[in-house]
Amino acid sequence: MIALPKEDYEGKTVIWPSYIDSQVPRSRGRKVSLSHAVPAPTVDEIVRAARELGLDPVVEEKPYPRLWYQVRARVVVAKRFGRTGTIRAIADKVRELRR
Repeated sequence: MIALPKEDYEGKTVIWPSYIDSQVPRSRGRKVSLSHAVPAPTVDEIVRAARELGLDPVVEEKPYPRLWYQVRARVVVAKRFGRTGTIRAIADKVRELRR
């Protein structure tokens, strides 16, 4: 688990599991619609999906600010499809990998 230097975040976006979790309401941080979201995504699933999409994932152990009491990590990925498009592509790939 590596923390990237600040300048290394250019052209990248952070994916918190809460962004694609269907059990998290929009007010608590979900970024995709329920039709794209998946229940309780893991960091490992997000990393696998990002690798399959060629987004060079890096895992960082940091708590999500809105849910700071949960021990979780985030995944930093290349922003290939724009911020929202990248998040949606990862959510869709996680859903596909679960089948």
